[in-house]
Amino acid sequence: MAVLEKRIPPLALALVAGVAIWALSAAVPGMDLPGWLRLSASLFLLMVGIAVCVAGVVEFRRVQTTVDPRKPESSSSLVCSGIYSVTRNPMYVGFTLVLLALTVFLASPWSLLIVLAFVLYLDRYQIRPEERALANLFGADFKAYQSRVRRWL
Repeated sequence: MAVLEKRIPPLALALVAGVAIWALSAAVPGMDLPGWLRLSASLFLLMVGIAVCVAGVVEFRRVQTTVDPRKPESSSSLVCSGIYSVTRNPMYVGFTLVLLALTVFLASPWSLLIVLAFVLYLDRYQIRPEERALANLFGADFKAYQSRVRRWL
């Protein structure tokens, strides 16, 4: 299945997952949760998700390396500072939190399966190929970084 590696831009995949979550919530009844709880929890997850994504992009821009996840071999720097000292994939963590925010807002527990599928797909077809490319580019420095910082959280 190597043909799927780095093919779908993660943002596009997140948008497709978001549409699927919305469609599933429209088709399958959700949980009966108070509106204030759904709104406050989803807003919290949304804000944290956006902040984590933005922090990742800002750190890449600060060191002037590529943000294009389909071309990790074009990276000019190994970014280990800022949010990258907490997670190796802040943008993907952020996308996941945004999808969780939508799931909570729609009170759609079955949509957690879509979020899980999103995470599993990204892990297998995006993150692992990225890590192979970065290991080829940065060698021991990347291996040391991998040993210090988790892939997700």
